[in-house]
Order: sequence, then C-alpha cells, then structure tokens
Amino acid sequence: MKVLISCGGTGGHINPGLAIADIIRAKYPDAEFLFAGTPKGMEAKLVPQAGYKIETIKVAGFQRRISIENIGRNAKALAYLATSGKRAKEIITNFKPDIAIGTGGYAAGPVIRKAARMGIPTAIHEQNAYPGVTNKLLSKEVDHVMLTVKEALDFMDSSKFEYTVTGLPVRSGINHISKAEARRRLGFNNDFTILSFGGSLGAGCINDTMTEAVKWHFSKKLKINHIHGYGGMGKDTFPQAMKAAGIPLKSERLRITEYINDMDVCLAAADLVICRSGASTLAELEAAGKASILIPSPIVAGNHQYHNAMVLGRAGAAKVIEQKDASPEKLIGEIEKLYNSPEKVTEMSEAAALLHMNDTNERILAVVEKLTKK
Repeated sequence: MKVLISCGGTGGHINPGLAIADIIRAKYPDAEFLFAGTPKGMEAKLVPQAGYKIETIKVAGFQRRISIENIGRNAKALAYLATSGKRAKEIITNFKPDIAIGTGGYAAGPVIRKAARMGIPTAIHEQNAYPGVTNKLLSKEVDHVMLTVKEALDFMDSSKFEYTVTGLPVRSGINHISKAEARRRLGFNNDFTILSFGGSLGAGCINDTMTEAVKWHFSKKLKINHIHGYGGMGKDTFPQAMKAAGIPLKSERLRITEYINDMDVCLAAADLVICRSGASTLAELEAAGKASILIPSPIVAGNHQYHNAMVLGRAGAAKVIEQKDASPEKLIGEIEKLYNSPEKVTEMSEAAALLHMNDTNERILAVVEKLTKK
C-alpha cells in the first residue's frame, strides 16, 4: 500500500498526520509513505525527523486585512496558487499513491483536491470543533471525512460527505503511568498537583496569571505541588519574577522550566491542568482523564480553540475562561475552589475520561481500509 499524506503549517496539523502514518504502518509494516507539505513550514523539519519522506509544494494563505505588507503576501499566494495544481499532479504522478489523506494546512488543499480529481481514494481528518477553511473546502471533494468531535458538523454541510468521528490520536505514553509513580519521579508528595503551560512558545496570559498563582500558594504555604512550563515567551520574565519573589524554580513542591519534555509524567502527576485548548492537548487531557481550566487562544483561525474548549466545558470536564476574563484574581479564585473541593476535581476528571475514544486507532484504520477497497 502506498499512502500520500498532506499537511502543514502547525503542529496541530502535522502531528495528526504523523500519528495516522504510524497507525497505518503498525498494521501494514510494508506500506510506503510520502508526505507533501510546504518547504518552509514546520513539516519540512518534523516529517523527516519522524522518519518519513516529504515532497514540497509552495502554497500560502490569503490575508484578509488590508496593508502594504499583506498586499505583497497575497500577490505571492496568488502566484503559488497558479502553480500548485501542476506541482500537486507531479507529486501524485511520481509516487502513484493508493490512497491520500489530508490533515489540514494550506498544502493539503491542492494536493488532496488533485488526488481526488485524479480518482485516488481520499480522506481528510479535521482536528478541531470549528473546522479549518482547507478542510471545509475539501470535505466536498473527498471520499471520507474523519472528525475529532461530532460538534464540527455544526459548521459543515454533512449532506455532502460520508464521515466518521474517529477522535484524535494521542502520543504514545499518555496514561501509561500511575499518578503515584509520576509524583515519585518528580519528587512530589501526594498533595494537590497543578500542571500549567502555554505550549513550547509559551503564552503571555498564562505566564502572567501563573506568576501570581505561584506567589499565592507559595506564600500561604498551601499543600500544592506545581509544575509550570513558561516556554520561549517567558524565558526573560518568568524566572526573574520568581527570583524577585524569593521563590525557587525547583523545590519539593515546585518545578518551573522553559520546556516540559516529560509531558506524560507531568500529566499523570496532575490533579488540575491549566492550559490553552489546542486539539491535541485536549485529546491528551481526555486520554489521561484530567480536570482542567482552559484559556483558549483568541488569535487562532475561526476562534477554534474556544469551540474546542467548550466541548469539555459543556461536558463538565473543564472550566473555560476566555483570555479577556483571565485575570490573576479570577484564576486564583478558580484554583482555590477546586483545591478545596477534591470531589469536584474527581467529577471533572471522570467527565474528561468519558470523552476519550479508546478505539481511535481502530476507527482510523477502518476508514483507511474502506478507502483501499475503492
């Protein structure tokens, strides 16, 4: 079997593409894979690192806000659009895939569209509760649409396609370690444990609120363990704020670092997670069964993080606070409520676990096998 996967732009599109490739390879070890993405996107680095081949295609999105800079960007995007069909056909003709799968991002548009029009069985995977523009357009052309959550159908015309709610694959290792073992590895006792982060780059809002939250529980000597990843955005400010407050970056209750490289351990140790609401992060919260306070990023396409977060919020698995309302006082108030209500934390954790699909791999393979029969 030869599988073409197209994705790009952000880890939110690339990682599901890589996960789908891994799922297929585990079942069909002789399968051949080729990825198609942009030459300057994250995929150009992440895909080869994962051991897969990639061909590149120049594609860019159009900017809606009018400015001199954006006029130039749109001219470049238009030029790329004029050649993208030819390049997509070249990639497909040379590789001769049996099936093609898109997981979002600009590159997926021309590649999956061309594959569908050339008669190759095609599918897409939409990670978010609010679908991206590329996948909305492709849904009308592909053979099958895979969805992380059914709520995405509220923004798509499901009469135009066949779909399967597959969930989103999560990285290996999540939920494979007990809370007690994770805390032992971190050097924590069994008290209430918070995990907070804003992604590899960090998030200013989360760093600002967690600066005050750490000061609050540290000064009051509350029985709280806290892991915080401040990311690249906080490397010049967060450690300095802790130093000014006389708070160590590492102690028997604190672990404050730029990056969290052992997320499986930290997630297993946590009672409460405070973070953004990207699709992959939420899938991991569900897999691990963790209560959360979610602060959706307001600067993403279609405000999709808010829609993602509300799936957990409506299920009782998370408290959703929009960034405009996320003051340190409000966050500390919510943390204090949960700190004093372990039964509520347990209830939220159980609600998160109920959202997890433990047969995601099998559902994705079922779609793949359906495509191959075409």
